[in-house]
Amino acid sequence: MLYQTYQFHDDLMAPMRDMARRLQAFTGLSFFEPVETMSRYFGAAMELVSRFEIIHTGPEFAITSVMIGNRDAPVTIETTLDLPFGKLLHFAVDVDTPRPRVLVVAPLSGHFATLLRGTVQTLLRDHDVYVTDWVNARDVPLSAGRFGVDEYVDYIIRFLEEIGPGAHVLAVCQPCVQTLAAVAVMSEQQHPATPRTMTLMAGPIDPRESPTKVNELAVSKPLSWFETSLISEVPARFEGAGRRVYPGFLQLVAFMAMNMDRHQEQHRKLFEHLAKGETDKADKIKTFYDEYFAVLDMTEEFYIETIDRVFQKAELATGDFTHHGRKVDPAHIRKTALLTVEGGRDDICALGQTSSAHELCRSLRPHLKRHHLQANVGHYGVFNGRRWEAEIYPVVRNMILAME
Repeated sequence: MLYQTYQFHDDLMAPMRDMARRLQAFTGLSFFEPVETMSRYFGAAMELVSRFEIIHTGPEFAITSVMIGNRDAPVTIETTLDLPFGKLLHFAVDVDTPRPRVLVVAPLSGHFATLLRGTVQTLLRDHDVYVTDWVNARDVPLSAGRFGVDEYVDYIIRFLEEIGPGAHVLAVCQPCVQTLAAVAVMSEQQHPATPRTMTLMAGPIDPRESPTKVNELAVSKPLSWFETSLISEVPARFEGAGRRVYPGFLQLVAFMAMNMDRHQEQHRKLFEHLAKGETDKADKIKTFYDEYFAVLDMTEEFYIETIDRVFQKAELATGDFTHHGRKVDPAHIRKTALLTVEGGRDDICALGQTSSAHELCRSLRPHLKRHHLQANVGHYGVFNGRRWEAEIYPVVRNMILAME
């Protein structure tokens, strides 16, 4: 009933949001000063009301061009492979020179792949970029079957096969575990599409290292609590009706609760910027929350298995991780160069959790391993923003270039 209750409440709020949008049309008119000021404040209030909404469809990447050398090269987004639970997107750039192919593995943690828009935009300067575009589980019919941790690994392997031999893989946050497992499986099989480099950024390879609030929550309750308290059935109106999921709106609430004061302060600033007509400042905040409030549902099996296998049991770190019943050993990785990246102020995936991959990849020679610690960034800053572009990205680019 949890999902149905949420949907009922959202349906009740829809007319209020619509009315707020209509009332905005009457604001911003030219009156004498006191009335005009009141009009702007009223318009700002109505815009905040109209934005009181969680979106369940992915925003657009909105990447239409990229600077290559001294020219602006057009970018076309193509769907290279379309599978039930995820698509492989290709950001085709109009250039003549072949460039290193990179698969960016986006997190499946409640938000859409567009969360990595800044990551992709930067990588496109020097690389041929592909991205995993995960599908909202509430839109996947039951006939498509299950999608758990093993199937996630399968998808990464399938995507790398589609891209072809000689590619590189870069994983952000949660999928670092499945990406390392996929490369280990491919290495053991001597798969021709095994990537040349593997970049793992702020991921819970060993969540027992410097546990954060996220890690502590995952181990603080038995698995049965997550199953009974957080899993709900998709309502009948959606294509995935009857599928049991961890709703994206619950993940959003959990993320916001971790730093509620900051979110309240940001919306106070948004109101002030709107009321003062400071459009550019307001747009920056709105752009962030347009992305932040766009959520997707995860299948029950993927969410519960992630809590169980990745966080509670730390199977990859302990050597107990399996893929369809077969033991996965990162020691099989001998040719894929490894780069790990951590943020010094990351409160979601703390120091040591990602770099532990180096111990697991014990067969790699020293010159094929590198770790980068970015001292003054939090979790989001590892893969987006000024320091990502100026300090982290050059390290990623150089690792890929060295193995071309």
